Parts: sequence; structure tokens; C-alpha cells
Amino acid sequence: MREADMPVWLKGKPCSRKKAYLSGRKIAPPALTGSESLADVIDLAMLAYNGARLREACELIVNKMLGPDVTVGLTLAGALTPAGLGRSCIVPLINAGFVDWIVATGANLYHDLHFAFDCPIHAGTPSVDDADLRLNGVVRIYDVLLDYTHCLLQTDDVLEGILKRPEFRHEMGLAEFHYRLGKYAADHEEANGLRDASVLAAAYRADVPVYTSSPGDSAIGMEIAKLSLMGHGFRIEPFHDVNETASYVLAAKRSGGKSAVLLMGGGSPKNFMLQTEPQLQEAFRIPDVGHDYFLQVTDARPDTGGLSGATPQEAVSWGKVDPATLPDAVVCYADTTIVLPLLTHYALSRHAPRKLRRLYRQRSQTMRYLVKEAGRNLSVTETAQRESVVRIPEKSPEPDPAA
Repeated sequence: MREADMPVWLKGKPCSRKKAYLSGRKIAPPALTGSESLADVIDLAMLAYNGARLREACELIVNKMLGPDVTVGLTLAGALTPAGLGRSCIVPLINAGFVDWIVATGANLYHDLHFAFDCPIHAGTPSVDDADLRLNGVVRIYDVLLDYTHCLLQTDDVLEGILKRPEFRHEMGLAEFHYRLGKYAADHEEANGLRDASVLAAAYRADVPVYTSSPGDSAIGMEIAKLSLMGHGFRIEPFHDVNETASYVLAAKRSGGKSAVLLMGGGSPKNFMLQTEPQLQEAFRIPDVGHDYFLQVTDARPDTGGLSGATPQEAVSWGKVDPATLPDAVVCYADTTIVLPLLTHYALSRHAPRKLRRLYRQRSQTMRYLVKEAGRNLSVTETAQRESVVRIPEKSPEPDPAA
């Protein structure tokens, strides 16, 4: 090796960046005794690889994302609610004020209704004859088993009765739709002697707006499509949701706060939440630099080009993530069903509950703020139209006494 090619340290010269490289925590964990709390185990023993990413994710949530001025958006992709994670994790996070708005797949919201309607879901095994399951009226989500008649069809029947009610007949975005559906989910919880079983019910009580990026892609969407064909006149306006969700991010930033995204899985919910920044910057030409905090749990690879595996560094190029906050961006490559309970426990044990932000009640205000700031690019007619589609019920929908 030529001397010119030799590393600095081989030449006996001082290494200008060695101290910085070796400034991390010394890996010398204490022996676990079995008496530690779960949060202590995460702090003490998860020091490298994806264990370290999990610890960093926990620390990011507690130390930064749950600051009083941070608006937190949560996405849910993959079959999380039928695995019980809505009831065990998401509902407690909502109740603690740790989640301010949600984007979920429609399937997660549909299966969440089983818990509100007290339709049982059972643990099973993936090693089963699926043709025999079909003959016996059982549906499988990997190792989760559902009775076709007494779970799926019963949920569909209750859902149909709810959706036929008059308050679902006017034009609305999905936040209002899910708020109204959540009211009935909460009613069914109480009627069934349950509490905190359903994500939609908890979101309704906490005024956490809930969206789905593909409203037709679930049994809820199938039910709406059926009733629409039968003349029940639904007028869901999903494009309003694009502006409304962007208005939450803008309001957070312009009020001196920050925006955080907590991404459980990838898929369409991830993009729908992250595209709030391009909607501001690209569509409305509003200057901004991206979300402040980014945390994703995923099992998707980045090299296939799919959004599910796209890194926060790649998101910077789209304006979705602030490049100055990349040190506050964590990707944990693991199964969400493993990580979410650990994240939830750590957050609840290490951080006091936050005051509920109740974004659902603030939708008119945040939308007016968006219209005002983007006004130079909108005609008077367009401005009036955007203001007119924001409706917030003064009170919860009243149950139908004939039901």
C-alpha cells in the first residue's frame, strides 16, 4: 500500500473524527434478572441492529414526538385490528392523547367493528385446510379465524342498519363519516357491556379524525356500494380529505408546533399521510420543509421501489420529511404485531398522558387557515367551495329511536 493511500491512524497521525464515531454508548449491558420492567429491558438490552432501532423509536416517541406542541398522525396498514392490536394498543394511545389523527386501511376499520358489536374473533393456526374452512364457514387471516355467519355477516347486518340512517345521506368527507360511525360503535360497546374495545369508538370519544385512503377497498366500502345501488344516496367526498389532512399539518406548523408521523406498516395509508406536505408545497405552493418526526415500522425492503419500503431519506426528495430532522427519523424493520405493543407499553410507562387535541372539532378552523394561506392561488369561487364543504356537527348524532 502506498503511504498516500494509508489510513490516517496507520501513519500515527491524529484522527480528526474518531472521537465522534466512537461517541456512542458503550455496549456493556447488565445481566437481566427477570425483575426489570419491559421499558427497562428495552433501554438496557436493545443496543444494536433492529433492537436498537426499536429502542430509538421508543425514545423518539417519548422524548420528542409526544411534546405538547407536536401533532401526531398514526397510520395502520396490515391486518392489525383483527389481531387485537386496536383494543390492546391503539385505543390506549388514543385515550392517552398520544394520537391526534389516523389514516387506516378500510379493512382495519371494518374488523375493528367486530369488537364494538361483540362478534368473536378466535386465535387459530396457519396450518389448516382452507378448503375445509370454507366448507365449515370459517374465514382465515393467517392464524386468526372468524365465523363467516356469526362474525362477518352479523357485522355486515349491524353496519347496514347503521348506514341506512338519515345522517349518512348528505355529502361528507371520511372524517365525518367515521365520526358518525364511531358514535354507533360507542353505543354498541355500551349496550354490550364493553368499554375501550373499538378504535372507532375511542376516536369518536376523543374527537380524533379517522381517514382511509381507499374507501372502496373494504367491507365498509362494499356495504356503501351495495346501499348506493339500492338508492340510499351516499355522497362521500374523499378528495376533501386530501385538503383537510394537509390543513392539520399546516396548522401545526404555523402555530409554532411540529408534525410527527407514526407509520405502522406502509402501503396507501403511509403515502396518504406523507403526501400532506407535497399537497401544501406542490399543489398550493405553500413554503414548507416536511414533517418534523418520522417513525416507521415495516418489513418492506427499500430496493424494490415500493412506497412501503421507501426510507425517510428518499421522502426528503419529495418534501415529505424535513432534511434537518433526519436524525429524528427511525425505521424499525420488524413485524408491527411485535413492535406496536412494545412501543405502546414504553410510551405509556415513560410519558404522562397529553391533553386531547380534539382535531375533529378544529377542522373548520384548520381548513379556513389553509384556504387563507393558499388564497393567492385560488379563485373566489374555489375558495367558497372549499369553505362550504367543512361541516362539524354541533353535537353527536342522535340514535334512531326506531332502531
